[in-house]
Amino acid sequence: MRTCGVILSGGKSSRMGTTKSLLKLGERTVIEHIIEEVQSCTDEVCIVSNQPSLYRFLNKNIYTDRYKDKGPLAGFEAAMYHNDADVFVFAACDMPFINGEVYKYLLKQLNEYDAVVPVYNDQLHPLSGVYKRDVLPNIQEQLDKDLLKVKGFFEHIKVHYIKDFGDISEKILEMHFFNMNTPSHYEQAKFLMLV
Repeated sequence: MRTCGVILSGGKSSRMGTTKSLLKLGERTVIEHIIEEVQSCTDEVCIVSNQPSLYRFLNKNIYTDRYKDKGPLAGFEAAMYHNDADVFVFAACDMPFINGEVYKYLLKQLNEYDAVVPVYNDQLHPLSGVYKRDVLPNIQEQLDKDLLKVKGFFEHIKVHYIKDFGDISEKILEMHFFNMNTPSHYEQAKFLMLV
């Protein structure tokens, strides 16, 4: 079973006012922090972005959306279309403190399911899930119908929703699911880096 980590860097960053993934946390950019964690639990890492030139310095495969202006679901499609890994581990570029241990735990829960999607604090996190490549036709069907919600295809596949994260600490989980969308979130992230 070959795994590919996918970092979704396609958002407009309108609330942040600048490209979130390229903001610095310590000595490195947010996306470099994310890559390091995703690499710890997958065989390779790729980036989905419609501005590939921004990420060439990372020396990773960069895929652009084939379905233009269709949001994160198009990012799922691009990664699965261009890469023949068996399983895809997704990470949004605005989650700077993701933890490889959480993804390793999700991967262990995959078994006969098509996808494992975490639920944390009663919130579904489809952009932090693990998906088998077999779901690609379901995603393409949604996109062809212009149904763009990521969870829209879940009713057509076998999804394992994970609310219990075993012995992973609450602190790790809180950091993992921390989302950085605004300048104040960025200030918070810089503070969390020092804690």
